[in-house]
Amino acid sequence: MSAPRLRLSERLSYGFGDLGFSLPYNMASGFLLYYYVNVVKLPASSVGTIFLIARLLDAVIDVLVGIGVDKTRSRWGRTRPYFLFMALPYAAMFVLVFSVPAWSQHAQLVYAFLTFKGLGILMSLGAIPYTALMPMMTEDTGERLRLSGLRSVGTSVSVVLGTAATMPLVGVFGGGDERRGFLAVAVLFGGMSLVAIIALFRNCRERYRDEAAARFRVLPAIGEMVRNRAWLVCFGFCLVYFIRFGAMMSVTTYFAIEVLHKPWMISVMLPAVAGMLLLSSFVAPPILARTGLRRGCVGVLSLAMVLFLALPLTETNPALFLAVYFAACLSTSITITAAFTMIAETVDYHEWRFGTRKEGLLSAGVSLATKVGMAIGTAGIAFMLGAVGYAPDAPSEAAREAIRWSYYGGTVVLLGLQVLVALFWPMDGQHARIRGEIATREPVAA
Repeated sequence: MSAPRLRLSERLSYGFGDLGFSLPYNMASGFLLYYYVNVVKLPASSVGTIFLIARLLDAVIDVLVGIGVDKTRSRWGRTRPYFLFMALPYAAMFVLVFSVPAWSQHAQLVYAFLTFKGLGILMSLGAIPYTALMPMMTEDTGERLRLSGLRSVGTSVSVVLGTAATMPLVGVFGGGDERRGFLAVAVLFGGMSLVAIIALFRNCRERYRDEAAARFRVLPAIGEMVRNRAWLVCFGFCLVYFIRFGAMMSVTTYFAIEVLHKPWMISVMLPAVAGMLLLSSFVAPPILARTGLRRGCVGVLSLAMVLFLALPLTETNPALFLAVYFAACLSTSITITAAFTMIAETVDYHEWRFGTRKEGLLSAGVSLATKVGMAIGTAGIAFMLGAVGYAPDAPSEAAREAIRWSYYGGTVVLLGLQVLVALFWPMDGQHARIRGEIATREPVAA
């Protein structure tokens, strides 16, 4: 029997659900380091410590949320009640993050940690069920690729708004006062996030669920998760991707100002990530359907490495620099659609190996990879700025060189690591056989 096709409204609501979760997160990723260090005037090293500790605490929180999803039984399903009850607190906490009061520096650091950690907890309560929802909506790989493509659209719109639009809107709303401007933009984006998450709750449905009992032993379930090869590859793939993404989102502002000496390029380079995500959402599904996830990812990541190696040679020519940069961003963006599909297929692999789906727990593990990756990338840039004695009003030449080679060298190394991880993906060419064996319920040797 063929899988039922999803309604257009359901696909769109699913895709733009990522806008709801990612818009606050992307604005924070792109500008929270700048806001804390340059606007509030907090020490860069202390800010890096806040980012790192807050995200490492997610190791426990994300697993608990994932287990909660697998244990949830409600009239709305297993994932949708989370969207309903976290939407408003998430938007409100985002506004608080960009509302650091004029207290002592120590009190400001405590406030920054508590609000940033609160945002992360609420993000977990929504993003983990959101990721767990896709394999519940459809078992068809083609539909999953289409949903992943639309999710990439939602991601790209959130990055465009969270990067390109942020600083111009800060200028418009702030009238020269960046504190007031950032707060106003946070209110606007928080409202948009709230609308998108409520639409996700209203329009998306769960069709395939784990029929296992709500009560299960947690430690054995975690043990099965870490023996799931597809999940391990997906975890590593997302971890390395988001270390690179977090670092680039944080360092690009400094790179454009201090290395290229062209601040106007901030509003071109950061949105280019989103623009290429939008383009890749259309080109990635047919490419990946033809090549498979493993070969497709290895190919585009290898191309991106070559392009980033060529970028230093183009610094004196802005048009050529941006052309090479756009091509590199398009190559890496294709892997986001692949990653979303990988996450769904880890559920099929898990059911084949262990007889249960555990969508929530598996999604929690991958969510942890994305947040820890972002934390490591962002904190790494903050620590680098602190180590070289970066001073916003008088940056040294050594600081500029550290920024330059963090941007180029770090990116190439991380792209290479992602290629190595992708080579171990086990599902290409196996998905139909695995689904068939699950359907017949024949015992499969581990």
